[in-house]
Amino acid sequence: MRRPLVGVTRPPLVAALAALLAALLAAVLLLTGCGGRATTHHKPGTSHEEATGGTGTLLTARDESGHRLRELPAAEAPTVRVETRPDAEGGWNVHLTVERFRFTPDSTGGAALPGRGHARLLVDGREAGRLYGPWGYVPAGTRTLTVRLHADDHTAWAVAGAPVQATVRLDGAAPTSPAPKPRPTATGRTVDITVSGSTVQPPPSRVELKKGERLTLRITGDRADTLHVHGYDRELPLSPGTPATLTLTADRTGLFEVETHESGLLLTQLVVR
Repeated sequence: MRRPLVGVTRPPLVAALAALLAALLAAVLLLTGCGGRATTHHKPGTSHEEATGGTGTLLTARDESGHRLRELPAAEAPTVRVETRPDAEGGWNVHLTVERFRFTPDSTGGAALPGRGHARLLVDGREAGRLYGPWGYVPAGTRTLTVRLHADDHTAWAVAGAPVQATVRLDGAAPTSPAPKPRPTATGRTVDITVSGSTVQPPPSRVELKKGERLTLRITGDRADTLHVHGYDRELPLSPGTPATLTLTADRTGLFEVETHESGLLLTQLVVR
């Protein structure tokens, strides 16, 4: 004679453990799914340069401090301008004006995301600190200040193989750093630059041009030298005290430096879009 089937029940301890495992699994799925907090920090065991961000093109070239360059098209790259003012107690107060860029101190060390990161200060060619906002300070005695923009993964943003940066010279005179003011003329635009010793006025910055636009550079220096426009292979001899004029058509896109050969001074940078 068969015995009637009796309902099978779990022991209380087994039921409690099953409920706990189900709760833990739900919590893990919540954190790793759409409800989890997004993070840009790189995976353990990978370098900053190998972080998960894939913005731009990671170049093999490095800056003076060993940071690799991350290339962007000029139209997408950030820009920076520097204004410096003497501090009442010595040194210089630094103010940055950036475009297509915002400071993200909370995600430093994470992936390289468009238009995000921090700035690094190079004092007389040596890295001296970082800025996580538009204001900073450099001590008295500084002769040259370069501000360079970096991504959160510490790579340096770059255009046409050159870091995105701005440089000002602090040679004891009260510094200012307005961008060169191209003014319209009948044949295009004109930029006037004056060189006195190692001082360039206005301090080196960037001139933005549209492809096909004509530009005239008018340079007045206090010594014999040669002007060179990189990328366009244009040169112009400079005589002391005599304005020299070079006119070109911006028919190549990218970032191009304008400098003097003998003295090695950066006069300005041309950004052609």
